[in-house]
Amino acid sequence: MPESEKRVPVLVAPMMDWTDRHCRYFLRLLSPGAQLYTEMVTAAAIHHGDYAALLEFDPSEHPVALQLGGSDPGMMAEAARRGAKFGYDEININVGCPSDRVQSGQFGACLMARPEVVAECLQAMQSECDVPVTVKTRIGIDDEDSYGFLRRFVDTQREAGCRKFIVHARIAILEGLSPKENRSVPPLIYERVFQLKRDLPELEIVLNGGIKSVEQVDEVLEHVDGVMIGRQAYHDPYFLARLERHFNPGWSAPDRHSVVVEMIPYIEKELARGERLGRITRHMLGLFAGQPGARAWRRYISENSFRDDAGPEVLIDALDKMPVAA
Repeated sequence: MPESEKRVPVLVAPMMDWTDRHCRYFLRLLSPGAQLYTEMVTAAAIHHGDYAALLEFDPSEHPVALQLGGSDPGMMAEAARRGAKFGYDEININVGCPSDRVQSGQFGACLMARPEVVAECLQAMQSECDVPVTVKTRIGIDDEDSYGFLRRFVDTQREAGCRKFIVHARIAILEGLSPKENRSVPPLIYERVFQLKRDLPELEIVLNGGIKSVEQVDEVLEHVDGVMIGRQAYHDPYFLARLERHFNPGWSAPDRHSVVVEMIPYIEKELARGERLGRITRHMLGLFAGQPGARAWRRYISENSFRDDAGPEVLIDALDKMPVAA
């Protein structure tokens, strides 16, 4: 990586139905240094399904982590082995998703109540791959809303060999709140994550939840090793370019128009493989967020990308309608 493109302490969160390979390719154009995460892939899907299609990614996505969901050590180990063989830089265990579907599969946030199961999976996965196996978790679940509960969970994984924890600084309410509500209703408690880093300085601690500005990132990094950005990076992807430039002042940030142009060859290649334009461009709707013409950009892309004959000209036509300075 060139000196002007150092790794930055920014990670883009795994987001279901959002951070697929098309999204990650697009976001990489906006930040050479941030670490990207796949949307969660279940170990069962890798075991029973077309794992090559599930694990495929473009080399430009590095550094990129595969997030896995599951609670069966054997299946999780198999999935980790295959992920590492595909070239992922990190394998991450999902212990944070609160959805009913995930709970019924006995993984996600409900596993905070079963730390020994997570530790068994962790050790099995570590034995099958030579890349770091990490954990993404909440600070608590339901009535287990204390630093002591979080610390006991982390200690169990630490003793099993985990050295990196991504902590969403909210508890998860497993009954009574939807996944969407679980991303905003439980209050953010950053101090609990900061305390974790103070008590366990040898661990890499990354904070996730509610980060929306460069100033917030700087404040949080006074206490932890990294920040994970979720919805803000998706709805305003150019935020990643601002962060990249903040940490790498020598990096020349691309303007939004040039990012669109850079996407064209990728889109042409994917369309030739049978992909539909709308499945790629849906991730680009927020590129002009906060800029003149942003609403027209979103409308034109949304209305025209899902035609059967839609091709790169949709993006070119939409770009032609945008103010040059955007």
